[in-house]
Amino acid sequence: MARSGRQSMIIIGAGLGGLSTGCYARMNGYRTHVLEMHELPGGCCTAWDRGDFRLDPCVSWLLGSGPGNEMHQIWLELGALQGKEVRHFDVFNVVRGTCGRSVYFYSDPDRLQAHLMELSPADSALIKNFCGQLRAFRKCLAVYPFLRPVGLMPAMERWRMLASFVPYFNVVRKSIGVLMTDYSARFKDPLLREAFNFILYEKHPAFPVLPFHFQLASHANLSAGVPEGGSLGLAESIERRYRSLGGEITYNAKAEEILVEDDRAVGVRLSDGRELRADIVVSACDGRTTTMDLLKGRYLNEEYHRLYTRTIEEPGMVFPGYFTLFLGLRREFPDADPCTTYLLDEKEAAGLTGMRHPSINVQFRNRHYPELSPPGTSVAYVTYFCDIAPWRALDEGPEQATRTRGGQELHTLPVRHGRGYYAAKRRAREILVAFLERQHPGIADAIAVRDVSSPLTQVRYTGNYDGTVLGWQPFVESGETLEKLIKKHGPGLPGLRNFYQSGVWATTGGLIRAAAAGRHVMQFICRDDGRPFTASVDESGPPPTHRVIEVGPRPVPPAPRPVAEGRPALVERKGTV
Repeated sequence: MARSGRQSMIIIGAGLGGLSTGCYARMNGYRTHVLEMHELPGGCCTAWDRGDFRLDPCVSWLLGSGPGNEMHQIWLELGALQGKEVRHFDVFNVVRGTCGRSVYFYSDPDRLQAHLMELSPADSALIKNFCGQLRAFRKCLAVYPFLRPVGLMPAMERWRMLASFVPYFNVVRKSIGVLMTDYSARFKDPLLREAFNFILYEKHPAFPVLPFHFQLASHANLSAGVPEGGSLGLAESIERRYRSLGGEITYNAKAEEILVEDDRAVGVRLSDGRELRADIVVSACDGRTTTMDLLKGRYLNEEYHRLYTRTIEEPGMVFPGYFTLFLGLRREFPDADPCTTYLLDEKEAAGLTGMRHPSINVQFRNRHYPELSPPGTSVAYVTYFCDIAPWRALDEGPEQATRTRGGQELHTLPVRHGRGYYAAKRRAREILVAFLERQHPGIADAIAVRDVSSPLTQVRYTGNYDGTVLGWQPFVESGETLEKLIKKHGPGLPGLRNFYQSGVWATTGGLIRAAAAGRHVMQFICRDDGRPFTASVDESGPPPTHRVIEVGPRPVPPAPRPVAEGRPALVERKGTV
């Protein structure tokens, strides 16, 4: 039923989902007010300063950073990339086994095939199969729908979308029908059997082969690079776009309750007691906080109630959090690859609290974002997938606290934990620094800045359930249930009018999904109000430029200049795509 009288909107959360919702709402004439409990935009897409170093924990690749797909149009509509250089690496990730051998996962299928065949000729048939599917996916990306939710597509448009996938039907069917854990088990080479599970940095036991092809194909198409300015720069660009469209935003504003009258969302009560009213309320913050705290568990039908009270607590239903170590280093380490996953033995992994799989991902972030640290320095970023329960067992205090300073409430200040918690962080830091020192001698003496965080740190800054950074897992019961419910009810809750959800809890996936969720929820709102939906590219800045950075070893062709044995080549090419 059309509700054309609705004009004003409150959006809870200034992560990418909330900022995207605000941008598209302003493009369609709604008055908007974004409320954010932190003092910065971006949510998980953020960074912070320690001395001369800006520590960036988020964008290691950005799907849609280059043209030729619908993802890219969304970023341009949000003003996220204009005027920036986007950097692309020819190697997506390096996986180093405990045996000392390494696999370079080139995104280009020809180079990847040559490298893998050199490592294991006995696996030639399986290697050719994987790389052949990857070649097909490079073409398939152009027809992936991101601009319009399937639930709003008219029948003819849906048929046209399905028809566009016909040439790729077999490759999609085969890659979504087998788990990567099963696919990789077919390799004869023991390193390849393990390494393929870690292409996406960490192990994802529930992932089929499809997302691996999707990411590598996007990378090969120069549409999964990293944008100049990093994660916080990306969020700030979208915030500028939102403000330029006339949107309002308030920081240090924590929502305590969504106000409901006559089964209609009518506003928000903040932690300081203020009440703000609007015709529409969109929650782009943590999904469980929204449903169980802000709405007090109301308006959850049987399916939603099961999703948020039982399914969410089952293992593997949401993405895990991270343990993170940042090191600001006083010198460069040119022998270090930009991104490497190290497989660990049981002894190395034993002291790392909460570790899900015995591996760590090490990135030298100055390769991605040289502008975020002084010349001649490095930033090492070390992470592992981490369960929050062992950290909670060491905790003795609240996970979040609100304190007043200068008459203003602040919600993300440090909280006091137990001694065991700090001891576990210190032990993990020492183990990881010792490991890095063995890989790159001199790191320990070069440390200028250290910063350590656990999933509890993520809870403090964002309020995300169990410290997750991505919400629901795709390809499992939780993500599949959510998709069915949104197709059935839209991005709201049955029985509650004027309320919608956006961001990662209204979808499954990473930053591009969060940004697309803002576009999608506004299409539902415009439909409900009988308005035509409109969106436009931000024309206030020049289009992004692109630079390709090649990382060795280079099986074909030879390196263009002499390189010391065992040291990767680094070649840069600039241009536009």
